[in-house]
Amino acid sequence: MEFLILVGSVALLMYGMKVMSEGLQKMAGSRLRTILGTMTTNRFTGLLTGAFITTSIQSSTATTVMTVSFVSAGLLSLSQAISVIMGANIGTTATAWIMVLGGSFDMRMMVYAGIIAAIALIYTKKNVNVGEFLMGLSLMLLGLTTLKVNAADMHLDQNVHIQTFLQSVSGWGFGSYLLFLLIGGLLTCAVQSSAAIMAITMTLCSTGVLDIYLGIALVMGENVGTTITSNIVAMSANTQAQRAARAHLIFNLFGVIWVLCIYTHFVNFVCSLVGCDPEHVENPVILNVVLAAFHTAFNVCNVLILIWFIKPMEKIVCMLVPQKEGPGEVEEGRLKYIGGGLLSTAELSIFEACKEINLFAIRCQRMFSLVKELIETDNGDDFNKLFSRIEKYENITDSMEVEIANYLHKVSEGRLSSESKTQIQCMLRMISELESIGDSCYNLGRTINRLHMHSKERFSDEQTKHIHTMISLVSHALDAMVNVVEKAPEHQYADYNVSYNIEHEINNYRNQLKNQNLQDINDGLYSYQIGVYYMDFISECEKLGDYVVNVVQATK
Repeated sequence: MEFLILVGSVALLMYGMKVMSEGLQKMAGSRLRTILGTMTTNRFTGLLTGAFITTSIQSSTATTVMTVSFVSAGLLSLSQAISVIMGANIGTTATAWIMVLGGSFDMRMMVYAGIIAAIALIYTKKNVNVGEFLMGLSLMLLGLTTLKVNAADMHLDQNVHIQTFLQSVSGWGFGSYLLFLLIGGLLTCAVQSSAAIMAITMTLCSTGVLDIYLGIALVMGENVGTTITSNIVAMSANTQAQRAARAHLIFNLFGVIWVLCIYTHFVNFVCSLVGCDPEHVENPVILNVVLAAFHTAFNVCNVLILIWFIKPMEKIVCMLVPQKEGPGEVEEGRLKYIGGGLLSTAELSIFEACKEINLFAIRCQRMFSLVKELIETDNGDDFNKLFSRIEKYENITDSMEVEIANYLHKVSEGRLSSESKTQIQCMLRMISELESIGDSCYNLGRTINRLHMHSKERFSDEQTKHIHTMISLVSHALDAMVNVVEKAPEHQYADYNVSYNIEHEINNYRNQLKNQNLQDINDGLYSYQIGVYYMDFISECEKLGDYVVNVVQATK
């Protein structure tokens, strides 16, 4: 029974941390992304930005994910990302101090009051995000308090099996520290939460089960374990994401190595700062403060050392993870920003999907440029190669629509604000219209291909001139669309009127050419069949223009 309460307390703690982090991200997600994109001009501002964002949302993983997405999008360099990740390591130490405060006294009355207030805010829909934050914080503190009380009732410090294990390990000397470092890393990988293992470590130390040296070894293992998790996730991501994950691993491994070299001296130094004698601890509760202080000192000292070596770190991770994508990556049809699974929160997953949709729009634009090349190509082999590429792009657009849509449906099942739910509906409409653009480009290519295969006649000079004019209008429309889609994720101002004006021009020009085509056929300037191919091309361009406007409208 006591063991079930112990496990339930840890689960409640982990769930509370997740809900609290999600609530904070919903309240300030877009603003924090803006800060991340603008406040990383150098290594020091990047460091402060990473620390601030992680402290604000209580999730170093979320900060790292946002950073990686900015690197992938070309908004941050890898060196800037490394400085942000360093700052995230400092920011995550705030979680340990929250646990120290929460575990210092019985907060159950305050917790219950917080839960009541959270329920009132959520169900009255006055401020759902604040309510979720309060609920998460309350559940986290409740789990922490229950864990502390239950561990004390279990008298783990008097357990025969635990005492026998610790006595046998104590004879290993320095090897015992390495063993607990390994245990901390493995446990963090297993439960996917460094905060949960930190809470357990604090409980074990405060109840007298572990001495401070073994407890700190567990904390060091937690630091390595959390980076291993991010590296496993990054295995299915792009090159830049993998490099950022490797930089995080190198940062923490370096810290562990140099601290191990002066382990007892460093631990004694931290203890002296707190006013604690590690050899004679009168009140074990103070060990929680020591653990939090060590966690902070470890990361701060590590940053102070490595902040001057960001460029060498960048070179090392580039050697460890060489560039795999080549110039032909665009035609592989592989998603670039969406990885193998959902990110830490649904809100962050939306941002990744936005970047993927932007890439979708760019690929549609490139597909139309192939159509322009196809019209100007007379050589048979070159013509067939270009048409094959257009067919390949059409398959790419089909697969991208399905994969992004499936991803968004998974995201919609998560915890989302009402604004995010509306945004997902708009994004689903966007990818549907973008796929229609891909179909239109393919239809344009098929029209030109039919002309080359089934007719000895070619478009007249006048028809060719009109076709190029229409292509120019559609190209401008696609340029304006890509500009709008690119700005949409960050809610930046975009001039929608440009797209509307071009669409009106395309419609008017189509109508003009349609009337002129009938007159030219009657005048015998070209055959009826050529006129059909000609108007099929012009009409499909007009349809494409409509799809472009639909995409632009969906971004509002």
